[in-house]
Amino acid sequence: MAFIKKSAEVRKGAADQRAAPRDFDALIRQLDDPDSGSRRWAARDLAGNPDAVGALLARLQRESEVSVREVILTALMRIADPAAIAGLVACLSSEDANLRNEAIEAMKSLPLEVAPIMRGLLADQDPDVRIFAINILESLRHPDVEAWLIEVIEQEPMVNVCGTALDLLSEVGSSASHDALERLQVRFASEPYIQFAAGLALKRIAPIPDAKK
Repeated sequence: MAFIKKSAEVRKGAADQRAAPRDFDALIRQLDDPDSGSRRWAARDLAGNPDAVGALLARLQRESEVSVREVILTALMRIADPAAIAGLVACLSSEDANLRNEAIEAMKSLPLEVAPIMRGLLADQDPDVRIFAINILESLRHPDVEAWLIEVIEQEPMVNVCGTALDLLSEVGSSASHDALERLQVRFASEPYIQFAAGLALKRIAPIPDAKK
């Protein structure tokens, strides 16, 4: 009987949280409620409201409850305006690995919104952010993915970043990447992995047609 009573109290508490004032200012305040259920409901009800982006991002940076972070990220993905996208980009530089990974997954789901900033991410000063950007490309399904990867292996000075781009290019590349792959092998002639992975990619892609034929 005690268990039944406790369950009823939990359900009543959840109902009370949901029945709290749902106006914008109240929802913003509830993002900082000590109760994670209240924070979840607030984030869910703010989804789609561009005016809530700043508060949602601020809460995301300090939120420790995984389920609340998931709802906040979903809310930001529904809004998906430039401010929300910029906030997700900022998460890529977070020291919290979980938050970084969650932001990457969110951005993978927003190809139209992320595509315009992809070149900027691939040229970010932080090589880790450049690698994260390539990870986002993996699921972006954008027609320029191969072109962006070719730019990376042509211009990127860091071998680790080139290696990450090469891994993806070996899966999505076409004959358009042939020359860039050969130049990458020349540029990193002393790097065994680059030689190996580029060689595999060159074998996989279709050869460039001979113009004389």
